[in-house]
Amino acid sequence: MDGSVPKPHLTLLLAAPRGFCAGVDRAIQIVEVALEKFGAPVYVRHEIVHNRYVVESLEAKGAVFIEELDQVPEGAHVIFSAHGVPKSVPEAAQNRGLSYFDATCPLVSKVHVEAERHHAQGLEIVLIGHAGHPEVIGTMGQLPDAPITLIETDRDAEAFEPRDPDKLAFITQTTLSVDDTAAITAILRRRFPAIVGPHKEDICYATTNRQEAVKAIAGRVKAMLVIGAPNSSNSMRLVEVAEREGCPLSMLVQRAADIDWARLGMPGAVGITAGASAPEVLVNELIDAFRERFTVTVEEVSGRKESVQFKLPRSLLV
Repeated sequence: MDGSVPKPHLTLLLAAPRGFCAGVDRAIQIVEVALEKFGAPVYVRHEIVHNRYVVESLEAKGAVFIEELDQVPEGAHVIFSAHGVPKSVPEAAQNRGLSYFDATCPLVSKVHVEAERHHAQGLEIVLIGHAGHPEVIGTMGQLPDAPITLIETDRDAEAFEPRDPDKLAFITQTTLSVDDTAAITAILRRRFPAIVGPHKEDICYATTNRQEAVKAIAGRVKAMLVIGAPNSSNSMRLVEVAEREGCPLSMLVQRAADIDWARLGMPGAVGITAGASAPEVLVNELIDAFRERFTVTVEEVSGRKESVQFKLPRSLLV
């Protein structure tokens, strides 16, 4: 007998799927392949994905993150982030003779194509999304001469007045709350029965699946930890989903060091998930942190299986 006090028992429920999605995987690979092919530095406009661990890991390999193209020296290689960019950005790169690669998630590009198609059909477009998010800026920038109206809330949807209610279409940001978006689209469809929506849901499979996985465990835990960044829309939505599903405490953490142990207390059971930009190494870091304080049992709660993969740009592989 060493007289040590036994650690309290804790069950960790791991949401599955969690973490990296196919679009994030592809974006990171584009940076890594560019570094291998051209050598450092390779410039990346905006954070390639919203995760500091990922960004810092790529910086250590020679990636240089910038906000605008005027920070890129002549003759350099530049990559556009997974969130997408306005059309003016590749045009500016071409005008400067920069070699660029577009890491925009194909599911975001799908929304861009929808916007162009609706515009070509003479429809006024509303975009459901969050003001200031890079994806929203990029999507609204696909039609610089045809303003897109941004709708963020139910109230916005109730107040919106189109030019012609019979010539109207909506698109959405890919990382929204499924439930919130459904409520907004219901209002738009009630007010404007002729409104045209996406042929296939704009909210991406990864966002939807991660929210469903959180719903599956939120009622079984006293606290939910979501690994992600404050500027990551899909991560913040996971926090909100857990709260809405009745979880008493839902917290966003970027690393294990961010855990507020005082607030957490002795919860008995804790859920862990990770936003689509967060690598699995950070999940393991959280588990290790809990094991220092508790006798931990880990249970993975499996939801939808994901097998989506996106190809790298052909221009990067030749």
